[in-house]
This record gives sequence, C-alpha cells and structure tokens, in this order.
Amino acid sequence: MSVFSLSQAIASLTSTLKQLEIHQYGEPIIQLSVPVAPLPSIAWLASQSCYPKVYWRGRDTQEEVAAVGSCKDFAFEDAVDDNQLCAAYQQQRALSSNPEIRYYGGVAFDRNTDCWPEYGRAHFILPRIELRRSGNNYSLLINLNIEINDIECERQIALDALQQLSPPVPLSAPNKIHLLSRSDRPNQRRWRELVNQVTQDKFIQDTPKVVLSRLTQLEVNEKVDPWMLLASWQGRNQNSFQFGFQFSPDSAYISCTPERLYRRRQRELFTEALAGTTTRGLNEEEDAQLAKALLDDCKNSHENQLVRQHIVDALTPLSNYVGADELAKVFKLSHIQHLHRAIRAELKPGVNDFQILLALHPTPAVGGLPRDSAINFIRQREGYTRGWYAGACGYFNKYESEFAVAIRSALIEPGRINLFAGAGIVAGSEADAEWGELENKLATILSILTEV
Repeated sequence: MSVFSLSQAIASLTSTLKQLEIHQYGEPIIQLSVPVAPLPSIAWLASQSCYPKVYWRGRDTQEEVAAVGSCKDFAFEDAVDDNQLCAAYQQQRALSSNPEIRYYGGVAFDRNTDCWPEYGRAHFILPRIELRRSGNNYSLLINLNIEINDIECERQIALDALQQLSPPVPLSAPNKIHLLSRSDRPNQRRWRELVNQVTQDKFIQDTPKVVLSRLTQLEVNEKVDPWMLLASWQGRNQNSFQFGFQFSPDSAYISCTPERLYRRRQRELFTEALAGTTTRGLNEEEDAQLAKALLDDCKNSHENQLVRQHIVDALTPLSNYVGADELAKVFKLSHIQHLHRAIRAELKPGVNDFQILLALHPTPAVGGLPRDSAINFIRQREGYTRGWYAGACGYFNKYESEFAVAIRSALIEPGRINLFAGAGIVAGSEADAEWGELENKLATILSILTEV
C-alpha cells in the first residue's frame, strides 16, 4: 500500500470526498482513511487552528492519536443522571458498525457537582479529522455525520476542514516560566485539619480511606503552550498515559498519568490497583531500598489491598471471571514509585462501557472507601471543584475502549496553571508526610515549568 505525504493524503481524501456516494455506506457516520508518512503528532496538533483539539497516547499499546474539529459530540454541563448518560452513550455506539469510529472524552470525578465550563460532567466528541499512529503506521482519517446534516452539507464541511490543515511546525523549546505567585487549596494548615478528621478512630471505622487532594494554582504573566508542556512531560514519563483536551483557545486540560481505569477488548477487560507511593532513589541501590521499603510498608500495602478488593468486588457482578495479582509489584515513574496489582476480567455478554465506568469510577485510589461516604466528605470539605481531575478520560468504539484516571494533570487557563495532586488517607497517615507526597507528585511538572 502506498504511503502518502501529508499534502498527498489531503488530496486523496479530497478526491474521495468529491466522489462519495452515501448508498455505499448505509450508516449515518462515515469514515474515510488513507495511510500517511510519519508526522510528529503533538507538533502537528499544535499547528492547527481548528478546535476542539484532542490528543491521546496509550501507556503500553503503541498507539497515538491527534485530532481536530468535531463531527459529533455529546456533552452534559448541568445535572445529569446516569440513565441519561448511558442512553446517550448507547445512542452514539448505534450510529455505526465501523469499529474504527471513536469517541474521545471524559467523565468528571463527581458528576453530582458543578464542573468546569466546556468540559462539563461528561463530554465526548467524534473528531472531524484524526491523525492516528499504530506502531510505526500512520493514517489520516476524516469523519462525516449525516445523521443531522445532508450529505452535500457534510461533504463541504469536510472539504473545508481538510483545506484548513497545516503542516507541523516544530514545538518551541520549554522556557522557564516566571511565576507571579502560588496558592494551595486546601493550604497546609487546613490539610492537617482534614487529615486529622479522617484519621479519627470513629470516622475511620466507617470510612477506612479518603483520598484528599490539593489544587495548586500558579499565577503567570505569559502564555503557556499546553502542547509544548505535554510533550515535555511526555519525555519525562514515557510509561504513562498522555492525553489532552482543548475545546477552545482559552483552556486546555493535559495529563501524563500512570493509572489505567480499564482497557476493554470485546469482553476481555484489564484494570489495576495503583495505590501506595514513595520517592525514587538518587542511585540504583537507594532506589531498590526505597522500593523494598514500599513493598514492606503496612500502611501502603493496606491502601493498595483496599483498592484491589474494591475493584474485584465491583467487577464480579459484571463478569464471568475476575482474577487479581495476590502480590503487589513496584511501578516506577521519574520522581516516584507506586504499588501495583494487575486485574483481569472476562465480562458477561452484553455488558457495555458505561456499566464498567459506573462500576469502577471513581476508584478507591482517587475517592476512597466506602465510595459514597468518602466522596461526600470530599465534596463538603476539600474546598474546590475537582472537575476532570481524578476523572476518567479516554475513548470508546464498537468493540474496544480504554480509559485512564486523570491524576497527574494540569488545567491551563489565561494567566494561570492549575495543578492537582492527591494522597490516600488511611489509619496511620500523618498529615505532614502526606503533604510531602503531594509535593513529590508535582515534582516532574514543576521541574519542567521552572527549569531554564
């Protein structure tokens, strides 16, 4: 099969669009695709003038997507119950039998509270144009939606979108950001109060884990390129999920997160318990010692075991089989390392992605146990709106889906960078040590922002 340059790929899709006959497909969502020579995906995305922009790179799937424009979306800004979300999800899946049709988006941490404008409590889009990489193979795709528009209208919109595409321009090198100020919510004094409340014997007897988090706001006097920042972050943590959503020029949410919520291939499901944290060592010997201490630490092992058991219990009603690692392993990132247990399930026939999302999200690794009482405490006491932080972000199609838990993440706004970090509070947790863990979790992104 011939591989086209970007300009040749655009010309080929343009020619196909002009000759397109709707009866060839018989479905309201149509996708056209041509192979294209390798392109730097994030640089290509940053060079485009069209919104929204979406980026996705799997942790261990050799897959990368950069996408622009919206062919179809469904978003919920206001209060929504799970039945509405499930109905919207099923409606989208029914529009095409093509397994390559993908919706990208996210679900907020807490769908019962107000969320960030544009992102909402849930927001998924079918992009107009996608650049996809699978291994070393790249494709340029364009999607058409004739559910609402007629074919001639969609054809012209698609042709115009192709003509607006720009070649990639190299990303600028990261420069040191001049920070005007930093504020933390909750601040350290309030953090101590919250940790002390959670670790009281009477509270922790009924709610053995609450994941408290902190919003760190950096005020800046310059424009921050979210895609340059994500590319730099990506270079530091290759074994993480990387994704970004920019629905308009003024706001972008990016993440370089280690935690998988789940990956589904037909009825096969993969998920994990990722909880329990320590730092990295300055050399191999110290690193190994810290890893061993993490494995032997009762507080961290208990926290990971709570997460593992909850996920197994949540999946059991949906599955014919659920298996989980008995022993934890160490998952290493650039500045920290986590305890990790892999979990696999064989889903029952007919179980869909939204049932899985409802069962697993938010996990005890970002909310707590029992889920409802932990989230109620977070909602009432934490002091800020998490939005998509600790939410579920990813994609779904007819037969396959993947979602990550958005823990290492940043919301970029004009004049402000919002950073997020959390820590699981269980019996034995100490407030100042957990505050230090928050700092460790921000170390990578802060080093990118403040280095020369």
